[in-house]
Order: sequence, then C-alpha cells, then structure tokens
Amino acid sequence: MEDAKNNGVESQVNKLVEYSFDANGMPVDIEIIETPDQYTPLYQVTIPGIGAATRVLLLSLRGDLVSSVPIDTTRIQDKKYQAEMRSKYKDVSSLLIDKYLPGTDNKTKELLIAYIVNMMLGLGDIEAPLADDDLEEITINGANSYIWVFHKKFGWCKTNLKPTSEDQIYDQAAQVGRLVGREINTLSPLMDATLPDGSRVNATLYPISEQGNTITIRKFSKNPWTMPLLIKNMTTSAEIGAMIWLCIQNEISIIIGGGTASGKTSLLNAMSIFFPPNRRVISVEETRELTLPDTLQWVPMVTRQPNPEGKGEITLYDLTINALRQRPDIVIVGEIRTKKDAETLFEAIHTGHAVYGTLHADNAQDVIVRMTNPPIDVPKIMLNSIGSIVVAFRHRSKGMRRILEYAEVLRSGDVNIIYKWNLREDKFGQLSEMTRLGDTLIMYSGYTTSEINQELVEKTEILKWMVENEVFSVNDAGKVIANYYRNKEKVIEIVRNKLKFSSDMFVS
Repeated sequence: MEDAKNNGVESQVNKLVEYSFDANGMPVDIEIIETPDQYTPLYQVTIPGIGAATRVLLLSLRGDLVSSVPIDTTRIQDKKYQAEMRSKYKDVSSLLIDKYLPGTDNKTKELLIAYIVNMMLGLGDIEAPLADDDLEEITINGANSYIWVFHKKFGWCKTNLKPTSEDQIYDQAAQVGRLVGREINTLSPLMDATLPDGSRVNATLYPISEQGNTITIRKFSKNPWTMPLLIKNMTTSAEIGAMIWLCIQNEISIIIGGGTASGKTSLLNAMSIFFPPNRRVISVEETRELTLPDTLQWVPMVTRQPNPEGKGEITLYDLTINALRQRPDIVIVGEIRTKKDAETLFEAIHTGHAVYGTLHADNAQDVIVRMTNPPIDVPKIMLNSIGSIVVAFRHRSKGMRRILEYAEVLRSGDVNIIYKWNLREDKFGQLSEMTRLGDTLIMYSGYTTSEINQELVEKTEILKWMVENEVFSVNDAGKVIANYYRNKEKVIEIVRNKLKFSSDMFVS
C-alpha cells in the first residue's frame, strides 16, 4: 500500500489522530487517517530513523546474528535465559552496526539495536502495534495482505505493514510457540497460545487457511476495565453498577452473557472491584485476562493444552473442581461451555460459594435457552440458584459497547428484565421492579425493602463520585470499595462532602 499522502489524494486526507509511544526501546509514531479511496481508516506506523533501505540492511544481518548467538530452544521459556539472550544480541548488534554502518551516532545506534532485538527476539514489525495500548486486535491474513488492527476508538484499520513472505509469518508463529512450549507445523497447523504479557494468539498454516498463513492476536489490556470507567464510557449506568455491587456484597451469583468481543470479560473484571477483601477469590480461565485489585486474596488459574503427544492437558473443568478444594468464597469461571462446566458451577453455588462467569448468549432469555439445551443442557429449575444475568452487547456499526439487559432469575428459571438499554436514545431504562431478587436480598442482608433502596442510592452516589474524581484504575477503585466495607460511614461522608479523591485518604 502506498503512503496515503503520496498517492494523489493528499488534499483529501482526514487525519483522525496521531500519537507516539515506545516499543521495547524503539520509538513509534502512529497516524490514523481517512482517505476517499479506502473504506476503512488507515493505521500508519513510522519508526523514526528506520527507512526502507536501513530496514533491508538490518534484515540482512539476521544470518550473522543467528550464527553469532545461536538460540537454545529448550531454554527459550526461561525468563533469565531470555534476558541473557537479549543482552547478547545487543552486544553483537552493536558490533555489526560498527562494521556495516561506521560513524553512526550513539542515539541512532541505540535505535538500530532496539529494532534488531525486536526483530530477533520479538515479532518483528508487529512489535509496534503490540505496544499500542489503544489496540485490541492484530491480524495477519497472509503474505498478500496488509496487516489489520482493531482500534478501541476507530474499529478495524488497515496498516501500512505487510509480511515479506509466508515464511516470515510461519517464523513469527513458531517464535510465539517456542515462548510458551507450543508447536506449529504441517502436522499441527493450528495453534492457540499466550504471549508473556497475557495476549492471546491464534495461528493457522496454509492450506488450512487457504489464502496463506495467519496470526490473530487478542491483546491483553494493561489497564483493566473498572465499573467507574464503564460508567464514564456509557457502557452502563451507575444505577446498574449499584445493583451489581449490592448482589456481589450479598454473595448472589451472576452470569454475564454476550456475543463475541461484546465485553463480557471486561465487565467481569469491572465487577471484581466489588469483591470484599475478606473473601478468598479463585479464578479459572482458558487464557489469563482478569486483573483484580491488590486488596483481594486472589488465586488466578489457567488451563493448559496437551503436549504434542496428547498428554498433560488441564481443562476448565479440572481447574473448577480443583478450585473448590482451595476453600474459596468466590469462584470466577472464565467461560461456561459444556454440561460439566455448568454442573460444576451449580455445585459450587449449592455448596455456599458465590460464582461469577461468562456465557455466549445474545440476551438474558438466550442465557436460559443456552443453559437448558445441548451442549450444556442443565435442568431449568437449577437456574434459580443464579441471582442475576447481565448481558453485554457490542454494536459493531456504531462502534459502541453497552449493557443490553440486567435481569433477575425467577424461581421458575425464567427471567424478569429490570433494566434495558434503549438504542434510539442511548439510555438505560428501568422496565420493572425486583421481585425474587428483592426477596433474596432481604433474606441475605437482613434489610427491609426501603433499606435496600437506600443502599442502592448510596452505592449509586459513590460510583458517580468515583467517575467525577476519575477513580478508574483497578487498584484505586478497589481501595475505595475495600474502605467502604471497612468504614461505610466515612466513605459516604467523603462522597457527600464532595471531597477530591486522593489515594492517601483511605486505608491501604
């Protein structure tokens, strides 16, 4: 793809945003633009000081580097060995630059070394988008296509990056596999893996993927979502957040429904700030996505795929069973997919644990339908052990995520929708009052109906105060809630006096 500014439409280019960041010591400039000859925005990556000719020269040094510093693939997962290799590559790269580019100044030399190390020990050109916190997804669709990224604000964007060959894509996939002990080859052409930073990777090889080798990276969020941030972004309302908080405080189990990439796990992470610090939390996930506040006693567990001989697999079901033996108060299940997953979840609820998990379903009623039909297929009457269902929704054409429905589960296993999002007005409206959920809260909290309503008002005020004071980080938000459980009156006084948030106003 030609640079959009040099293809005859420069005057019609609409610059959406530009920003810079550091990618493992390598400066990166990003410019996102719209042009009349493209149907999607263009995500332009520039590494200052690395032109096309310099890039070709640095790529040509790969052979010298490999022969000078051979990699022991049996130790590649060892972090100490990785740091040792990074140091050796820097030293050798410095010597090669002195040899082929004599007279290079120190600043430029540091840049070139960073580029070489990213090329040799990282994933080459995609190290730049990997370091961009504004991206959710990076996709390589074969050597004949430009790399695509999913930007949090602008959606899918085509980049100016393109793989040099199918072999390069294969090498990148194999590099990921080596880092985590996975293998991808013609006999095993599909691979799921996790990068050291928690990002999820899927890779496929030709001819399974007919247009060429592919890599899809779902980036791990370094800044986890919290409920105040979801309220600020209009993903939900403070009133719905308060309802979720009241349920979690009283150990009422909640299922989060939603479609692919609707924000189910983000919502689950946002809800975690409401967990009381005197609870033991065990989470089980297929890939590590959750980040809980430091105030919590939390044990994260992840599944493991079988080795090439088909041995050593640890499933979500295995982890859930094991979690129940660790005396948890709260169990988080990354995703419910099978009948065994669901049966174990309900067993956990019936033995006194609060359970929070996600399920692929488009609305609250579909959660019931999916749970009571194959492949999950649990008796409908068992669903009354769930207190609430929250449904996350992603409107692709409008580029927004919202809480579609908040519902209670009735004794019959049916749902009563309490809150629902109105697309036309982009607002959350209350459709009905609590019935069975209200009775459950009265039973578990000891409150009267009026006291429950007062609790919801107070929690709504606290959440709005957190939004106004930009209490968005997972640890700051967790600290406010933890102090609420410790000294409720003090937190309410701070909120009603409209004091500004500072981390030292609360007990650490």
